[in-house]
Amino acid sequence: MQSASPLIVVLGPTAAGKTAFAAQAAHQVNGEIISADSRQVYKNLNIGTGKDYHAYVVNGKTIPYHLIDIAEPTERYHVHRFIKDCKEAIDQIAAKGCIPIMCGGSGLYLQAVLKDYQYTAIPVNLDIREELTDKSLPQLQAYFSQLPKTTYAQIADLSTTKRCIRAIEIATWLGRNSLPEPQKVLKTPLIIGLKNSIEERRKNIANRLDQRLQNGLIDEVQLLLAKGISANQLIYFGLEYKFVTYYLQGQFSIAELKEKLTIAIQQFAKRQMTYFRKMEREGCNIIWLDASLPMEDMLNSFRHHFAVLIKNKF
Repeated sequence: MQSASPLIVVLGPTAAGKTAFAAQAAHQVNGEIISADSRQVYKNLNIGTGKDYHAYVVNGKTIPYHLIDIAEPTERYHVHRFIKDCKEAIDQIAAKGCIPIMCGGSGLYLQAVLKDYQYTAIPVNLDIREELTDKSLPQLQAYFSQLPKTTYAQIADLSTTKRCIRAIEIATWLGRNSLPEPQKVLKTPLIIGLKNSIEERRKNIANRLDQRLQNGLIDEVQLLLAKGISANQLIYFGLEYKFVTYYLQGQFSIAELKEKLTIAIQQFAKRQMTYFRKMEREGCNIIWLDASLPMEDMLNSFRHHFAVLIKNKF
């Protein structure tokens, strides 16, 4: 990346109001938004992923956005492609004299750009996958602990069998190869986090799910199936698409759909916050704002921190 522009990041758990805040912030500083959402990249996944296009309109002006609707649902978009696409978007925005604002809740995608997470480019090792496929998580974690130690060991995700096997692949590759020194996107990005109380978050999640169901979430999933997107592919997208697909398959009632999906989204939000805390431990300075405050109060805080960033020449 060649940009000398400051980078702003807006992150937070689902239903925190990130898009609306990022759009307002962009309006303040002549910014453009880069979506850091692992599902909004897909075309036709609109209601379930929360593509709130109306939120990008501020005082009659549409804030430009990037990395939304750039992949077909049949593709497997991955974090390495996101790094490439995001860096290109940042350069394009900066070349116009505007400020890039990366906004989303996909922690891995956010951290990948902030830390130039090159490990994602390491190739799959099918021999290792076949050898370890029947191992339990504790066995895999023990296996990983015996591998030669590298800087990767400090950030490896060993929380599931799938992730642990991937971590073993990466660590094994690093034992025989080396990566070039990473180059960070910026010396000091401004990272704004939005969060509220657990009770408020749960209420927002429940209300938003009701709204999405009323706005045609089930019809959207039915249409995707009719277009030839397989049920397995929709299940792969998780949350709304997974549970509505199960509902359409007759696995539970509409009441059970709402109950199970609400719980799943709440659990997802909790995992997001866990990941953001992990980012902080690894050196990301996140300035947290109370998402339940009036928008103008949050923007006042943003303007202050942005002014400090510019004064210090980021």
